Amino acid sequence: MSGFLVHTLSLLLMPLLLGSARGLHNASQRMFKIDYSQNCFLKDGQPFRYISGSIHYHRVPSFYWKDRLLKMKMAGLNAIQMYIPWNFHEPLPGQYQFSDDHDVEHFIQLAHEMGLLVILRPGPYICAEWDMGGLPAWLLEKECIVLRSSDPDYLAAVDKWLGVLLPKIKPLLYQNGGPIITVQVENEYGSYFTCDYDYLRFLQNRFRYHLGDEVLLFTTDGARETLLQCGTLQGLYATVDFGAGSNITAAFEIQRKTEPRGPLVNSEFYTGWLDHWGQPHSRVSTEAVTSSLYNMLALGANVNMYMFMGGTNFAYWNGANTPYAAQPTSYDYDAPLTESGDLTEKYFAVRDIIRKFEKVPDGPIPPSTPKFAYGKVALKKLKTVGEALNILSPSGPTKSIYPLTFVQVKQYFGFVLYRTTLPKNCSDPTPLSAPINGVRDRAYVSVNGVPQGILERNQVFTVNITGEAGATLDVLVENMGRVNYGRYNNDFKGLISNLTLGCSILTDWLIFPLNAENAVRGHLGGWGGHGNSCHVEPEPHSSSNFTLPAFYVGNFSIPAGIPDLPQDTFIQFPGWTKGQVWINGFNLGRYWPARGPQMTLFVPQHILVTSAPNTVTVLELERAPCSSVDPALCTVEFVDKPVISTAVTYSHLPTWPDHV
Repeated sequence: MSGFLVHTLSLLLMPLLLGSARGLHNASQRMFKIDYSQNCFLKDGQPFRYISGSIHYHRVPSFYWKDRLLKMKMAGLNAIQMYIPWNFHEPLPGQYQFSDDHDVEHFIQLAHEMGLLVILRPGPYICAEWDMGGLPAWLLEKECIVLRSSDPDYLAAVDKWLGVLLPKIKPLLYQNGGPIITVQVENEYGSYFTCDYDYLRFLQNRFRYHLGDEVLLFTTDGARETLLQCGTLQGLYATVDFGAGSNITAAFEIQRKTEPRGPLVNSEFYTGWLDHWGQPHSRVSTEAVTSSLYNMLALGANVNMYMFMGGTNFAYWNGANTPYAAQPTSYDYDAPLTESGDLTEKYFAVRDIIRKFEKVPDGPIPPSTPKFAYGKVALKKLKTVGEALNILSPSGPTKSIYPLTFVQVKQYFGFVLYRTTLPKNCSDPTPLSAPINGVRDRAYVSVNGVPQGILERNQVFTVNITGEAGATLDVLVENMGRVNYGRYNNDFKGLISNLTLGCSILTDWLIFPLNAENAVRGHLGGWGGHGNSCHVEPEPHSSSNFTLPAFYVGNFSIPAGIPDLPQDTFIQFPGWTKGQVWINGFNLGRYWPARGPQMTLFVPQHILVTSAPNTVTVLELERAPCSSVDPALCTVEFVDKPVISTAVTYSHLPTWPDHV
């Protein structure tokens, strides 16, 4: 055959060959979409139903990611659901953290390696009982910003963030070979007051731009018609959330009003409930959970259990609800896996329900991790906050006639000390007041180093103080966690209004942002103040119930020769009142046994060492048990079981506005 004929035939056959190759490519292409005719998802062309559980990588040390994911897999789950908190990854504008415990890509890849699909909820707002619902506090530097709206400054910040985050996510989408099958746009937006469809359209546009047209985008709202009106948008598949004991038929009928065809989806089926300081620990009965789960699965619905494993609000990451009620350090949630990853009765009961509908993996379930009671650790007083001020605030104070907020001095978490002098003699008790509820959230008041009392948001607006004219007035303000839900999540911290002494407005403030993290890691400059003995501060009229906010430190050793140590443990605070605790420089979180319900804090083994003594640093804010009369009381104790005080058990969840 002549070269001309060969060339001509090859040109004629080329479209057929290309078409054949393209067909083979399509047949092998990964695909996840909705089949509206069969009311289901299609995974690679086949009907598919997910049974998923929520886990928050930001509440679980990366050391334990694999353990928790494997336990979820062995429960019979075929998917996990996860948030991405913006503020966890961009603590300051343009400064990003994506390594170690922040390595979200690694977490998603671990789920993929275990054969778990991923339902991704990247926000930018997530709620999640997380500080400010995942939005970074630095957004509030524009004081009049309207969050979760078309406010140009808010959109500009969101656009920049999504431009960093979503390109990291794109290779992990299911159609690109990864595990991510669906991506949520915003979160429960119908519960927010702005009802700004332009904002939702903006997000939809940016998600499509960065992730492509193939990705399945969805929304989640409470199962009420009014919530879906503002929370949904054409082109985003609408799902609902509701808890155990709810009317399942009625809830899915609400979804059907927005999505007449397509899969039934409960994106947040509550296995437990959230806690607040000062309220009983929440529990949801296993029977209520399994009964509702069975009925939903029998309907063919797709279900995500929120939470399947809760975790811990380490450091200052907890959120709060309104009227102001902060969430504790534990985010156990009464989930099937406990805060420390232990298997529960609820875990096995849920697994038994799942096995009625799907094959559950064979093989052993990883056991609960062993816990060790290391016992009592004696602490000694190191320095008061005032004595450590040059270490806690090395750059010194900002001077201002009137108080400034945390954001105005670029202190986003923890503590700020406000200092001024008394303008007049207060030989008789004189009211120091925050007349328009201006303390956010607790203020520890002292005059010339003598504790005077506590001002507290929504609860205590006035404390009587005594002192001479010219005496130093210190007001140490604690940010207890920003509101994570509702119209008031623009939650400014610090003294957000003036303080008055009697009828006079106090002025001429020195404002010290406190960097407790660096100070603790530097051991607060070594022993000082009354460091070699437990010391009781002077008590006004010998009746003060308070000691000055102060740091206490102690050490304990773990024997190197005993196998399998260190192990997880829990720290409790007999006789202590309220404060913050670090172990080996790792900020475990807040303790508040005086208010409860949480009495112990989870201590994961990876922060402990056997090669050297472990250092425990406590910042007690209100009243330490340390006494020169009985130094043995100045102790914390490591125990092998968590302690949470009396619980309230629900068979039907309360109508808390956060999750309806």
